[in-house]
Amino acid sequence: MFDRLPPLQTLRAFEATGRLLSMTLAAEELHVTHGAVSRHIKHLETHLGVALFQRLTRRIVLTEAGAAFLLDVSRTLGDLTQAADRLRAHGSDSVSRLKINASVSFANKWLAPRLHRLKALHPELDIHLDVTDTHVDLNEGEADVAIRYGSGRYPRVLAERILEETVTPVCSPAYRAKMGGLGSVERIVGCTLLHEDRMLANWEQWFALAGIRSARSDRGPAYSHGSLAIEAAIRGEGVALGRSVIVADDIAAGRLVAPFPQFALQAERGHDLIYRIGSKDDPKVCALRDWLAEEIRVFLARTE
Repeated sequence: MFDRLPPLQTLRAFEATGRLLSMTLAAEELHVTHGAVSRHIKHLETHLGVALFQRLTRRIVLTEAGAAFLLDVSRTLGDLTQAADRLRAHGSDSVSRLKINASVSFANKWLAPRLHRLKALHPELDIHLDVTDTHVDLNEGEADVAIRYGSGRYPRVLAERILEETVTPVCSPAYRAKMGGLGSVERIVGCTLLHEDRMLANWEQWFALAGIRSARSDRGPAYSHGSLAIEAAIRGEGVALGRSVIVADDIAAGRLVAPFPQFALQAERGHDLIYRIGSKDDPKVCALRDWLAEEIRVFLARTE
């Protein structure tokens, strides 16, 4: 009976292409070439004896048969992923373990101080927080979920945007007083600028937003993580561009002030909750997702 099944790689190529409606994006997600995806789909169509996609000039669309088959394939691959997850969890004796991977700044400044409420709400979960900015492979079991500051597109996983951010200058109350109160945006020209490396929403863009044309935006120390730049600002070493989610608690506690909130630059990325395909209904993932939704609702209501 099973000898009539199509090869698994053809089904994975079809599912990714049907979900993304792009062989190029499917190839990126599966870490193969565009030609490999195209060959897998042609092989699958030959195997089934039916066209799954209609090839148009600049895009592809699912045929009626392809759309119906995509639902079946997605469900089946999801079921297989869940079965593998259950076996993996049983084999590692970690049925109740929830391993969360999060980026350094988000974990330090937002997630970790709140995790005690998740533990209180779900005492049956053994929560492990892994903090790193490097890539983790959820499909290899390196974590159950990840919270990433990114574009929203990640290979071979599902992602939900949970928080957007804006960027505005922040400093300690003492530093603001030292610089004469920073009553106008022009006064920031005399401040020490603190930088987060690789942040695209940077001082140059903020100066343009605020109408400051002549000052150098690249002066001052730089840090590999936003949380380090924020800690330097808290110590009174200068003014940092604070990402709204990362600095909210420090502003609420009075450790930081935002002297020019009217000039808020949209951050280039956002915070995404990422999990394996097929694990959306996993009880551990559901518990984390529901808790995050409530925490974020309260957080946003407080910071509005």
